[in-house]
Amino acid sequence: MAAYFAAINKHWIAVNSKNRILQLISATQPSAMKKNIIAAFITIFFFFTAAAQTETRIPDKLKVFIDCSSTWCDMSFIRSEINLVDFMLDRIAADVHVLVTEQNTGSGGSKYQLIFFGQNRYKNLSDTLSFSTDPNATDFEERDLLIKYMKLGLAPYVAKTGAAKDAVISFKRVETESSKKDSASNAAKDPWNYWVFRVGFFGYINADAVYKSSSINTNISANRVTDESKIGFEINAGKNQTIYTLEDDNGNEEKITIKNNNYNFQHYFIKSLNSHWSYGYEAALSRSTFSNNKNRLIFRTGVEYDIFPYKQVNTKFFTISYTVDVRRNKYYDTTLFGKTKETLWGHGIKTKLSVNQKWGTVSIGTEYHNFLHNWKYFNLGINGEFDIRITGGLSFNIYTSAELTRDQLHLPKGGATQQEVLTRQRQLASGYNFFTHFGINYRFGSKLNNFVNPRFD
Repeated sequence: MAAYFAAINKHWIAVNSKNRILQLISATQPSAMKKNIIAAFITIFFFFTAAAQTETRIPDKLKVFIDCSSTWCDMSFIRSEINLVDFMLDRIAADVHVLVTEQNTGSGGSKYQLIFFGQNRYKNLSDTLSFSTDPNATDFEERDLLIKYMKLGLAPYVAKTGAAKDAVISFKRVETESSKKDSASNAAKDPWNYWVFRVGFFGYINADAVYKSSSINTNISANRVTDESKIGFEINAGKNQTIYTLEDDNGNEEKITIKNNNYNFQHYFIKSLNSHWSYGYEAALSRSTFSNNKNRLIFRTGVEYDIFPYKQVNTKFFTISYTVDVRRNKYYDTTLFGKTKETLWGHGIKTKLSVNQKWGTVSIGTEYHNFLHNWKYFNLGINGEFDIRITGGLSFNIYTSAELTRDQLHLPKGGATQQEVLTRQRQLASGYNFFTHFGINYRFGSKLNNFVNPRFD
């Protein structure tokens, strides 16, 4: 219909132009008629030239900005596999802004979401695609799936460019042994009922002439995650040893050996009540020589509310949770308050806001906890992460965390020696801790870069 009215409009413009020319010819003398005819033809020429220039021009290539700020993408592979578009380094100059996000799944794999934001002449064309990867998938397999869905999402945009004639699209499924197995497994029920088990062992050895350090750790876990609930069991244990060799002015050597060990057993259960509310509890038993905890048994339960529906977790979520807890502590050494064991009741509130959009990422969290027998024993923490693209090539990023600690009831009564302080043999009293990292970046020059050059990488 729009094309029909555009044709009518062009027709009336042409008729009016013709009538105007006839009026000029009839209203002038023969001597001036020749000049008016020439002027009329010049007017017609420039009119149709301008009209042709105002016609919508089909771009040769689509300009694409790939945003992997919240995950990792192999940009060299993407540029190599997709060469029908121009990859931009400036999101403002792009026709399509592709935001890639990633969330862990209950099976141990990943769920990717690709949001295609149309810009400029494509501002009314947007789309969202998602896919999940196998928990045992290699980096090669994951990037193959990512590039496949990226091509699918870009296809409607490329179709509106001159590069569409070079595009090759295949909707034929290639039958392989793995695809047949996937089809069969999707049709049948999961024989494991969504339970995932992991067993791991790891360690390290680091040594030089005056310093030796070793660590051995193991972990066993069983988890089940569905849309309705999360349940898990986990055991961690570790043994660490550090040896310092000191030499005095007389050439005498002294060895300082520091040993720390720990273990932790944890069980949790989370139940989805609806798209905004959830309930859960956690039980844990742990030991840590570093923290003076010979045995610590803790039980925590509470509720959580997400202002946004949980399904929007890839782009935004704002959760508020409230929990109550009870812990039974038994210590290696007598604490600052003369305790060798005690039972403590407490409660806490936690908030988390995260927004992931094409202008950047913002994440802010707060946490407060205090013991009920004396409210002056509390812990208050806040952390924030900002990665903002201000405009064009100008971006700003900052990460900061701060904590007020007034609840270190487990610390031993005796003061720490100089050796214990320098070697961090045990946890020390501190009323606060703070960390921040920040930076500002400005990129200028070429906005286009389609080249891949891995030499000396």
